[in-house]
Amino acid sequence: MKEIILGSTGIQVVQNGFGALPVQRVSKEEGVTIIRKAYDGGMRFFDTARAYSDSEEKLGEALHIYPRSSYYIATKTMATTPEEFWKQLNTSLSLLKTDYVDIYQFHCASQVYAPNDGTGMYECMLEAKKQGKIRHIGITAHQLQVALDAVDSHLYETIQFPFSYLSSQKEIELVQKSQEANMGFIAMKGLAGGLINQSRPAMAYMSQFDNVLPIWGIQKESELDEWLSYMQDTPVLDDEMKAFIEKEKIELSGDFCRGCGYCMPCPAGIMINQCARMSLMLRRAPSQNWLTEDMQAEMKKIEGCLHCGQCSRRCPYELDTPALLQKNYEDYQKVLSGEVKVQ
Repeated sequence: MKEIILGSTGIQVVQNGFGALPVQRVSKEEGVTIIRKAYDGGMRFFDTARAYSDSEEKLGEALHIYPRSSYYIATKTMATTPEEFWKQLNTSLSLLKTDYVDIYQFHCASQVYAPNDGTGMYECMLEAKKQGKIRHIGITAHQLQVALDAVDSHLYETIQFPFSYLSSQKEIELVQKSQEANMGFIAMKGLAGGLINQSRPAMAYMSQFDNVLPIWGIQKESELDEWLSYMQDTPVLDDEMKAFIEKEKIELSGDFCRGCGYCMPCPAGIMINQCARMSLMLRRAPSQNWLTEDMQAEMKKIEGCLHCGQCSRRCPYELDTPALLQKNYEDYQKVLSGEVKVQ
């Protein structure tokens, strides 16, 4: 597997990063075991966030036994005030059991913080860097225009953005633009929130970009084993793989929910991040997993949608979420009645 350099940071790692959001869903013992196995298998870039409950704690417990210079940690803050910025950074450092983080990122930014913008947030990054608590300044976004603005600002050393073989031409152009700006590109949601269900084409697609570092969300050892196997046997984007990806893009074209959950919580109690993409999940995973009595009850909550618009305003992909929920509910009912057959 080739190594990439994250833009002006100079960070050089194998093109196979560890996304630590999912390890918050397993026990501390399981999380530590998975993370150490990732390190021992050759992964050297670990991404987490203050917002990921105990993910930082598990990373800290797992990695502190290794030389600090042998791995890289990126974490994030959703702070909007300088006071909260310092509180979150110091908490992250404590939980991660380290004196510094390699990349500190503004998390899911809705604006591009800049010097003298009145918020004091970018100045916090500069001061933290001066103090040695962070090495590089990054930003993560889900909205394309915010990401483009971040690249154009030349204030950030890395951008983290959703990217997979389902990405549009505009998103591919964002990758190219970040490379031209010597800005590291960290690819989140490389499996499109679970809609991509085969890791080989996902890895092969990423491997064609010399500046993209994918961070795979890993929760199970079996998942980790797949990504680690590619260290020696990296999938190649050959004609057969390209044909498969094109077929996938046709099947999954159009607006669809990525399951990020930024629309939550719903005042009507709807589990939007699952219900709004049910049609696709029924067709890309064993359907019985989604037809249980509990899930039927969750889908029925769509009938109580308040049409308040809160979810649409929060959606980083600017989806018409109430309409998407209704469309998925109608399809779900057809599957339940047997009118539509799925696997």
